[in-house]
Amino acid sequence: MSNPLSYNGLQHQIRQIETPEIETWKNEYSDRDYTIEITNLEFTVVCPKTGLPDFATIQITYIPDRECIELKSLKEYFLFYRDVGIFHEHVVNKILEDFVKACRPRKVEVVGDFNIRGGIKTVVRASYERPESEE
Repeated sequence: MSNPLSYNGLQHQIRQIETPEIETWKNEYSDRDYTIEITNLEFTVVCPKTGLPDFATIQITYIPDRECIELKSLKEYFLFYRDVGIFHEHVVNKILEDFVKACRPRKVEVVGDFNIRGGIKTVVRASYERPESEE
C-alpha cells in the first residue's frame, strides 16, 4: 500500500519557488558594521510528509551593507510559507538565499528553531558571509 502523504520528489524544486519580493531601503550608515536582529515568533510551514503545520521561531541576524530589509515586506514573505510543504532544512536555506539576494548583506545568519513534534526538536542554522573580493 502506498503512502498518500509521500514526500518523495516534492523537494527537488525548492530553489525555484517564486516567493514574494523582500523590499529594502538605503542604509545611511553603510560606512560601519552594526548588527540587526529580526525575530519572527510565529513562523509556520507545512510538513511535506504529514501535511501538518510546523511552527518555528525564525531569527535573522545580519550586518547590512548598502541596503536594509523593510520589515513589512519581510513579514509578507514569511506569511507566504504558511501553505508551502517544505522541510525545515530547506526553508531555512531558502530564506537565507532570498535574504542575501534582497539586500546583499556583509554577513547574515538565519536560525530556524522549530517546535517539538513527536519528541524531536529541530534547530537549523544557515549563514552567509560576503567574500572580500565582492566588497
